[in-house]
Amino acid sequence: MVIGGDAAGMSAASQARRRRGPNDLEIVAFERGDYTSYSACGIPYFVADTVEELDKLIVRRPEEFRDKYDIDVRIRTEVTEIDLDARTVTVRDVDNNNETKEGFDILMVATGAIPRRPPFEGGDAAGIFGVQTLNDGILVREVIEDEKPGHAVVVGGGYIGLEMAEAFVARGLKVSLVEVAPQPMATLDPDMGELIADAMRKMGIDVYTNERVEGFEKDPQGRVSGVVTSERSLHADIVLLGLGAGPNVELVASAGIDIGPSGAIAVDQQMKTSAEGVWAAGDCVEKFHLVSRKPVYIALGTHANKEGRVAGINIGGGYATFPGIVGTAATKVCDLEVARTGLNEREATESGFDHLASSIDSTTRAGYFPGAQPIRTKLIVESRSGKLLGAQIIGREDAGKRIDALATALWNEMNVSEMLNMDLSYAPPFAPVWDPVLIAARKAWERVEAALSETT
Repeated sequence: MVIGGDAAGMSAASQARRRRGPNDLEIVAFERGDYTSYSACGIPYFVADTVEELDKLIVRRPEEFRDKYDIDVRIRTEVTEIDLDARTVTVRDVDNNNETKEGFDILMVATGAIPRRPPFEGGDAAGIFGVQTLNDGILVREVIEDEKPGHAVVVGGGYIGLEMAEAFVARGLKVSLVEVAPQPMATLDPDMGELIADAMRKMGIDVYTNERVEGFEKDPQGRVSGVVTSERSLHADIVLLGLGAGPNVELVASAGIDIGPSGAIAVDQQMKTSAEGVWAAGDCVEKFHLVSRKPVYIALGTHANKEGRVAGINIGGGYATFPGIVGTAATKVCDLEVARTGLNEREATESGFDHLASSIDSTTRAGYFPGAQPIRTKLIVESRSGKLLGAQIIGREDAGKRIDALATALWNEMNVSEMLNMDLSYAPPFAPVWDPVLIAARKAWERVEAALSETT
């Protein structure tokens, strides 16, 4: 039995089915929404109309799982209780509110994440949205097309906030973004986040940092008309909440399944929970960070798909493990590409590393080649060994995916002196003869050598 019909849940169901036929294993999946196996990361681009057709975001519909894979997917059904002693779940039909009990031998939990929505004054006004599910994205797009709002306010400057700000700009709206931190993208260091804020302002987005949202104003019809911050009141025809999300664990916690120190479900490398015969994966579980060596909560679709695959292989009778993460992620706002992996400076300090940071400015192609764009690469390294701890990249077209080379080095626990001679590709249309990754490694190692010489 699977709770949750998106990335982790249906990856697990599909892997289990490949190893055990329908006569050997009956698989039932409950999904409270209308869709299964879709790209949540593609929602902002659907809202922007960059992706024009909804079907492009859907990998497999419920009927395909039923007809082709013998997986009984039941949409618009919500699991409200898990009884481990009776080996049953209580299931509520979303449309008619009827409840039934269903038995299970093996349970796969993929309940995902819940958007953070503080109890703001006026927070019940129409026109305030999150974009956690595909249904959310469809609704926001319909409002843009049908009601023609003129001014959007985005609350929160994380991944979703930035991507939705860009989506609103693409739709011709005037956009303001409010962020309580000194810079957007708190997962980056402030000096890198400042570059994002500058680029957004140049694109016509009003960026207000160090401001806390205190409430919302309504018009006489009960629709949102303004956002009240600690410094000002902003006109708003539509509001997008991008305040992040937390793990959806209430269901499993109520059943007595262990929650880890990160606040998400505790699992081992096979994705087993503390309860016999219960597995979990995706945005509801905590991850082991391979650099900090600590359990963390990072919700990304890449992790969810990998974890679901591992859980499904094990449920199906095979053997697989998920070793952990380094926290690699990328996004785009307007024409600026943003990527990171490993630890930022604050996280390195919190993890007890004596570290130093080094940043370099270069170009994405040979400087003389048409289309060469600026790129800044920042490395965080252990002070004495030069071991890579983290990296951040901000630049124009062709900048962001360079983070993958750094994530690979990080995964293999390389230090920057070992990275100096990595055999990266070169051609003027793709990179300078010294790729920005190699220049950053060289500069970081020079800083390590200088720091060592000062202590001897």
